[in-house]
Amino acid sequence: MTSPDLAPLENLAKIGKLKAEPPDARESAGLIRSAAVRLKDARNTALSIESRFDLAYNAAHSAALAALRAAGFRSDNRYLVFQCLAHSLGLPAAEWVLLNQAHTKRNLAEYEGDLDVTDSFVAELIEQVERVIAAVQNRS
Repeated sequence: MTSPDLAPLENLAKIGKLKAEPPDARESAGLIRSAAVRLKDARNTALSIESRFDLAYNAAHSAALAALRAAGFRSDNRYLVFQCLAHSLGLPAAEWVLLNQAHTKRNLAEYEGDLDVTDSFVAELIEQVERVIAAVQNRS
């Protein structure tokens, strides 16, 4: 992980893709709590793979949004919070691309009824979300 580079986020705000908004520690903490609870449930192998994926994906979104909020920005676009992790947390592409793939899979499931996930993908997603949560907490 590298240091955050907020200049690209500022540029996205200038063109209306993000909104600059002062960080709110209480909001970020709530998003991290939400991510942690969902992640705990996503580890429950008694649940269907679909449910586990949904929980892990929503944990990923909460954690990524917490990172963006801690950096002083907000997005109305779900996909953008994942792509901004390169700047809000300094994550290398290899780490945030998995979360972006999860977003694509979530959209296919939501809008076309086609969910193609495996146990190994969900396990990898859970591991990546754990890393994002840790990175957000280390920045706080």
